[in-house]
Amino acid sequence: MVSGAKKIIPNDGIKVEIYVTLGTATLRVHQLLKLGRGAVVELDRGINDYVDIYANDVLIGRGEVIITENDSIGISVTEMLGSKG
Repeated sequence: MVSGAKKIIPNDGIKVEIYVTLGTATLRVHQLLKLGRGAVVELDRGINDYVDIYANDVLIGRGEVIITENDSIGISVTEMLGSKG
């Protein structure tokens, strides 16, 4: 290998768990135990606020909730956060 050359690692078999946080709420245990069907938990964000996008528990970006052509919920990525280091 030539000094300074980067080794290419195939990444098509690597799985990454992606999840999105709409917002957060803090409840006391007794409030949590009272929750039932139809209960509403108010989150700390508004309807038009961004959502956080995580990959393997690392915040990687932000986006907006959208409805796809197949009537599924999707996320339109609006910002990717750069890595530090």
